Formats: sequence, C-alpha cells, structure tokens
Amino acid sequence: MRIAEVIPQEDGSLYLVAEDGRSGRFDVRPYMKSRIFGPLEDWAEFSRVHNGGYFVAWRCGADLSADTIEARWESDAVQCPPPALSG
Repeated sequence: MRIAEVIPQEDGSLYLVAEDGRSGRFDVRPYMKSRIFGPLEDWAEFSRVHNGGYFVAWRCGADLSADTIEARWESDAVQCPPPALSG
C-alpha cells in the first residue's frame, strides 16, 4: 500500500487514504506506551506527522510502515475510486 494522504486526529488516530482509494483509521494510542512513541502523546508532536509514501514518521524518530498500518487499520466501508489517469 502506498499512502496518498495522512491526517492526524485529536483522538490519537490517523486517518489515511491509500493511492488505490481505500481509506481508514489507524489507532496510534497503543504504541504511545513505548518509549519511542511516547512523545506523540503531545498533540503538537503528533500533529506533525510526515507522509513518506510507504511509511509515516515523526520528528521524535517514531515511524510506522504502510504494511503495519494496512494490517491493523479499520478501513472505511465506502471506498473512493482512484483518480482517472489523463492521457
């Protein structure tokens, strides 16, 4: 899965949209119990998530692969079709 968009949510989850149009939420809160993810309990840090395409990352060094996200996310029931290619 390639991540097209990531939007941090104030409840400690990420709303993600994949390039193929699938979307869903990934709960980061269980990870925040670990040392590396601990700084993400601060909204100012959590909200600065970086989309690397095949991963998401934060300045504190925490990151999650697209594979981990895809394996554990709650996908939306309605999926958006991918954008049409021009040509």
